Amino acid sequence: MENASNIAVQSKEGSAKLAKSIGLMDAMFIVVGMVIGSGIFFKTSTVLRSAGNPFWGIMAWLAGGAVAMASALTISEIATAIPRTGGVFAYLKELYDERLAFLYGWVQSLIYVPGSLAALSVVFVTQATFFIPLDISGQRLLAMGMILFLVIINVISTRLGSKVQMIATIGKLIPIVIIMLFGLMSGSSGGVRAVTTPVQSVTGLAGFGAAMLGTLWAYDGWVGVTNIAGELKKPGRDLPKAIIIGLSAIILIYVLFNTALINVIPADVLSDSATPASDVSIALFGPSGAALISGGIMISIFGAMNGYLMTGVRIPYAMGQSGLFPYADKISKLSDKGATPVNALIFEGLLACLYVLSGSFDLLTNLAMFVVWIFFIITVAGIFKLRTSMKDLERSYRVPLYPVVPLIGILGGLYIVISTVLTDAPTAGFGIAVTLTGIPVYAGLIKKRAVK
Repeated sequence: MENASNIAVQSKEGSAKLAKSIGLMDAMFIVVGMVIGSGIFFKTSTVLRSAGNPFWGIMAWLAGGAVAMASALTISEIATAIPRTGGVFAYLKELYDERLAFLYGWVQSLIYVPGSLAALSVVFVTQATFFIPLDISGQRLLAMGMILFLVIINVISTRLGSKVQMIATIGKLIPIVIIMLFGLMSGSSGGVRAVTTPVQSVTGLAGFGAAMLGTLWAYDGWVGVTNIAGELKKPGRDLPKAIIIGLSAIILIYVLFNTALINVIPADVLSDSATPASDVSIALFGPSGAALISGGIMISIFGAMNGYLMTGVRIPYAMGQSGLFPYADKISKLSDKGATPVNALIFEGLLACLYVLSGSFDLLTNLAMFVVWIFFIITVAGIFKLRTSMKDLERSYRVPLYPVVPLIGILGGLYIVISTVLTDAPTAGFGIAVTLTGIPVYAGLIKKRAVK
């Protein structure tokens, strides 16, 4: 008898559906693997410069984690009430309307997911040049090769993709844990004392806000696990656990890792470093430390790429099932053997490869991040509608300290959006314009659907 994870599950109408093959541990590794990418290795100096001193730097990491956790706790309740593949797309469609959900999926499918894959792949091959000399052409070929390799893995089976995610996440944590342990035990710059001694912030409220904003980008990615809610074996039980446990572990890792770095190299020196984690690794282990951190970054980014691809393709797949994507019947097709969204995987992979060639992925991801947070705010606010007008939906989890926790998530999201508008108005305006291009596309799809 064939394993359920390797065959398509049949709906009442006889159409293939994604198999429920993902357990709690797999989901937790997806959360950790997607959130911990390259940010942990590079954000320390940015946060320290903005915060002004180690104490407020660590407080910024905790504050950013609190905002991410508040949003996660809230969306977890929505996810258990609406446990469908597609994540935020499915929630927006159920809580608000189809057009709003389409615009979110439009930005995710065409910009955010492939742009993030492209950006991560380029950082990956940049680190690879430490071991293998590569010119620009070679780097681009390797970046595209990595993307296509991950596409093949996830086409074969979702189970295989989740196991790769687990292995990559464990692999990325090894150098992080090594640096944390040796940094905390062997460091002599007084970092532990510095981060636990309250002092007046040098840069004030504005500086702390900028520092917190930097950490919020580092916490991005956890919501991706909601895209595969329909494939969890026990979504009502496992989805909130995966998000809450995963994010809690990430907050702890970020705080301890940054404390370890400051314990090895003084904060005022570290704040001016372009590669803080590499500098600390070299200080701890000598020249071999550079190889350790480069390898760690590559493994970390590989896991993040796999997580973005695995979860991101579920959005165009879910849109295709609803007839809300060009060539919907094709994009929602599942492979006969692995029950994986094969065409959605190929589409996102090829689009990511095009972004690698164009060199415009940084702009695209910056645009998408701004727009995505607008939709996140709307989604978190949906908890109020869920509690008032959709009381009958069954759920195994409720957000604690309601409505305080959802309001923290909403205010944190508003801070990101408003800060982007004030500091980079052209990017914000262009991001909104790109999103609005989906309106005529949606109108055309609705017209086509009506004819059928």
